[in-house]
Order: sequence, then structure tokens, then C-alpha cells
Amino acid sequence: MEKALSELGQMDELAVMESPIHDLNAAAKLLSTIVYIITVMSFDKYDLSGLLPMVLVPVLMYQIAGIPVHTCFYKLRIVLPLVMAVGLFNPFFDRAIMLKIGTVGISGGVISMITLMLKGVLCLMASFLLVATTPFDSICAALRKMHLPRTLVTLLLLTYRYVGVMTQELAIMTDAYHLRAPGQKGIHVSAWGSFLGQLLLRSMDRAQELYSSMLLRGYHQHFHYAPGKPFRAKDAAFLILSCLCFILLRHINVAELLGSLIVR
Repeated sequence: MEKALSELGQMDELAVMESPIHDLNAAAKLLSTIVYIITVMSFDKYDLSGLLPMVLVPVLMYQIAGIPVHTCFYKLRIVLPLVMAVGLFNPFFDRAIMLKIGTVGISGGVISMITLMLKGVLCLMASFLLVATTPFDSICAALRKMHLPRTLVTLLLLTYRYVGVMTQELAIMTDAYHLRAPGQKGIHVSAWGSFLGQLLLRSMDRAQELYSSMLLRGYHQHFHYAPGKPFRAKDAAFLILSCLCFILLRHINVAELLGSLIVR
């Protein structure tokens, strides 16, 4: 539990670092991320060569932001296996040979499986970069400026905050249980029902206290307190140039173009 709380704190620390990416307006980064994800998902399931150059975008952005790429994979280590499982059975259903490397034939199922996996990884990398370079309150403020419903944005914010509250309650209850059952590994099956019930009740009480304290501090779903910067010329330039780059990479197969030049 302490490790989980520490990782949540590290995400907030990453978001307040200083770099050219951190200095950008939250709305510009959010819109750029949305366009990138849409562009990645628009590739055909067999267009692996066209998708590969899209890897360069998040890798370059991570370098500019000063965040190691392996930090992203470590933080998302639980989600990544689920993403990698997408399309895992494609090779069994699509066995038509589409590519040959020497004498080895590669089926369309293998290509589509790798393409789907890469799409998932790239979308996760882009989403993590947004969260790691932007305070979550600023992201919610940007969503409101994009006229998303207040209730939906508030629910998103409270869910993010509630994860930490629930983890704290779980840590307290786990410590209390082990003090009453010294030497026992884990929680006995017979105590699972009452343990989860108490966790739910305690978490609901803490969540209500958290929301009440937010209201007392002037929270009215407007996010006027959120740290952020005005939308400047460089934010507009970043948004326009990044979207143009994504569109060019979508319509120009860079890998195929470089391959044809090398062959010549």
C-alpha cells in the first residue's frame, strides 16, 4: 500500500517538473494527444509499416519532457499485459501468408496482432505523457473549456482523487488486521466479506468528507483554482505543427519511402 501511495505521489511530482512540454497549455496538449490517438487508431490492421514511424513521436516527446521512456512502461506494467493481449488469437484465425522474409512466411494474423498491440502501447504512451506533464486539475479544467459536461469532469476528478483515499483506507485496515493476527500472511478467507464491507463504508465516509472539504474551499465545478497557463502563440504553434505532423505520418508511409530509397 505504501508503494502504491508513493507511486501516486510520484505522478504529481512528474507533472510539476520543468520542461518545454510541461510549459505548454493543458488544452493544447490534450487536443494534440486526442488527435494522435485518433490517428494511431485509424491505421489499417495490416498497415504495420505505416504505423511504425508513429513510435518516434512519443519517444521524442518523452526526451523533450525529460521523462525516461522506461518510467512509462514501469508505471503501466499492470495495464500493458492486458493491452498486449489484444489480437492475441488473430494468428489462429487469419493464416493467409501476406509477407515472406527469406523462406519464412508471415501470416496476416501475425501482422494484425503486432499492429493492434503497437496501437495499444502507443495510445498508452501518449496518455501517460499527458498525465505525467500536466497536473490533473489542469486537465479537468481543459476538459471543461472544451465544454464537456460538468458532472462527467467532476466524476473523473473525484475518481482520480478517490484512488488515493481508498488506498490509504486499505493500508490502515490492513495494518489493523495484521496487528490483530500477528504472523498470518495475507487476510484469511473468512474475513474477506467483513473486510471489504468495512473498506466500502470507510471509503464512502472519507470520500464524502473529501467532497465537503472541496466545497468549503470554494469548489463549484469551475476549476478556477487549477494551475495553468493562458493559451499563447507557442501553444497554438505546437498544436498546429503536431497535428500536421500526425496527418503527414498518416498519409505518407515513411518506412516504405525510406526502404525504396535504400534499395535504389
